[in-house]
Amino acid sequence: MFDTLSDRLSGIFGKLRGKGRLTDADIDATAREIRLALLEADVALPVVKSFIFRVKERARGSEVSQALNPAQQVIKIVHEELVAVLGGEQRRLQFAKQPPTVLMLAGLQGSGKTTLAGKLARWLRSQGHQPLLVAADLQRPNAVGQLQVLGGQAGVEVFAPEPGNGVGDPVAVATASIEHARRSARDIVIVDTAGRLGIDAEMMAQAAAIRDAVDPDEVIFVIDAMVGQDAVRTAEAFRDGVGITGVVLSKLDGDARGGAALSVRQVTGQPILFASTGEKLADFDVFHPDRMASRILGMGDVLTLIEQAEQAFDADQKEKMAAKLMGGEQFTLEDFLDQLIAVRRMGPIANVLAMMPGMGQMKDQLAEVDDKHFDKVTAIIRSMTPGERTNPKIINGSRRARIAGGSGVTVMDVNQLLNRFAEAQKMMKQMGGMMGLPGGGGRRKATKSPKNKRKGAKGGRGGGARQRTGGMPAGFPGGGMPQLPPGFDPNALGGGDGLPPGVKLPKLDFNKLTKREKD
Repeated sequence: MFDTLSDRLSGIFGKLRGKGRLTDADIDATAREIRLALLEADVALPVVKSFIFRVKERARGSEVSQALNPAQQVIKIVHEELVAVLGGEQRRLQFAKQPPTVLMLAGLQGSGKTTLAGKLARWLRSQGHQPLLVAADLQRPNAVGQLQVLGGQAGVEVFAPEPGNGVGDPVAVATASIEHARRSARDIVIVDTAGRLGIDAEMMAQAAAIRDAVDPDEVIFVIDAMVGQDAVRTAEAFRDGVGITGVVLSKLDGDARGGAALSVRQVTGQPILFASTGEKLADFDVFHPDRMASRILGMGDVLTLIEQAEQAFDADQKEKMAAKLMGGEQFTLEDFLDQLIAVRRMGPIANVLAMMPGMGQMKDQLAEVDDKHFDKVTAIIRSMTPGERTNPKIINGSRRARIAGGSGVTVMDVNQLLNRFAEAQKMMKQMGGMMGLPGGGGRRKATKSPKNKRKGAKGGRGGGARQRTGGMPAGFPGGGMPQLPPGFDPNALGGGDGLPPGVKLPKLDFNKLTKREKD
């Protein structure tokens, strides 16, 4: 959604590179371009004015004039002000002292309110709660049926005593749901209310009546992030007519300009609680203002990446890999397969890579990344016998031909995988040595002669095997596992033009991953 704005801001900051100091004219020109970029992204004018005023005021202060790198200081200021516009700190749901906690959803028809109810219920269930979905939208055709389907997918009970389609009293349904939740030991009640194609008195009156009947702990307004300034005006109307306490951004995966997302927090005065990015129930997460600001500025979102990895890698798997490293055991193709499957659970590889710092400058290449490459690798390993996965050295020519035939690939594909895996094993052995573990790879390397050191340095920092081997970024479970695309160098992060201090573009060999690859 923020691709256009990100590209504009990256171009603006690129003009500041190489400047030893920034004059008032430089600051004014940069602020003017940022202002135009925000207005083109459909950010509300009052938000833009206050944002630019704060950026200019801070840019003329001592934190920039006395900085060794003024351009990076300006980027830092813009990042911090974006975080402030988006709400500053993450705000969690407010739970009732005595259950059940009542969450009332409000919004226009088509904003994704009912789908959001299912996503929120699934997320709360994963947090250890027992939510109850309430079908109080009795006007929209098949709204009750849609919520029942979503509840079934999320594994959550749906309270739907009325068939809907214009039949039933939504206030009575909402009221009865509270008592039902108490009887069935549900600690959270999510009330899905009716919407309209536009704001009208009847809709507001019905929403206010439901609010008065159930006394919700949170009134959450679901806003379609693709609508633009109309969404902000609608949020203001609901704030004044019903009284909202939080906002959820839906359809953040769309191609709209994204101004509503940047405006709604400051215009309504209410925090953004969650963000919804797709049609699947799993496409839902807590909204973090600092992480969203980093994405907009092309800094990546490593924290979210690590959290997704923690969910994808189960505890037993992490303990198993840790034990292997501590015991100096050999890293096998079976381990490689387990790690690869876990990475695939994190979602499309292009989305995972997009969270890496600096990857915003590689949008065209990321668009060509094809997950079929990883499926092919999985098929090759699964075509091997247990003995071959444990000891790949026994895979001779006839075995390679059999594996290629069983997985539907060429012998060359099998050879490439085995060669890359051999390099990955060397890297794992070196990692064990560097951590002082059995295997001693790191210690032996430290005693090599200066001649060998110079020879290694000639090829670039980190050695050839490490440059050619894929791996997960630092902080991932079983860090250094070779489950990212070939050509990705996790050690390449560290300083780069136009990026924050300590950030450098990762090296990616997209030729091996593109959709144009012939399977």
